[in-house]
Amino acid sequence: MKITLAVIGKTEVGFVRQGIEEYVRRLQHYVQFNIQYIGDIKGTRNLSEAQQKTAEGKQLLATLETSDHVVLLDEHGIERTSMDYSQWLQRRLASGVKRLVFVAGGPYGFSPEVYQRANEKISLSKMTFPHELVRLIFAEQLYRAFTILRHEPYHHE
Repeated sequence: MKITLAVIGKTEVGFVRQGIEEYVRRLQHYVQFNIQYIGDIKGTRNLSEAQQKTAEGKQLLATLETSDHVVLLDEHGIERTSMDYSQWLQRRLASGVKRLVFVAGGPYGFSPEVYQRANEKISLSKMTFPHELVRLIFAEQLYRAFTILRHEPYHHE
């Protein structure tokens, strides 16, 4: 299985980018993982929030394959503990899905079309985080899940 984190725009904050790079490097030991950067929408000052979400959604949907299992990182998604998340991930790994795609949206969330395409929604927290930090938190939690599944001494319960 391949796992992809699809995100809108580049990661600009240096320390966040370094953290993400570290977890991407660590994850290569367990799974084919990559971050797919989808270009920022140009001229957003002239767009409403709905128009921006629609434009981002079109770009995002164009990158997905019909066989992808799409999971939105969404504040209204299901919250899980790290242990529960690792078990959820194990079920996805065993499901035969070729590519598991997690999606972190832009600053205003997702368009209705993206919600319609999604197979699931998960929440990383009830708190709100900058979208760049969500990338780092997600990468760390994915790494943590794999170490839990392998019974490695990273996670302490």
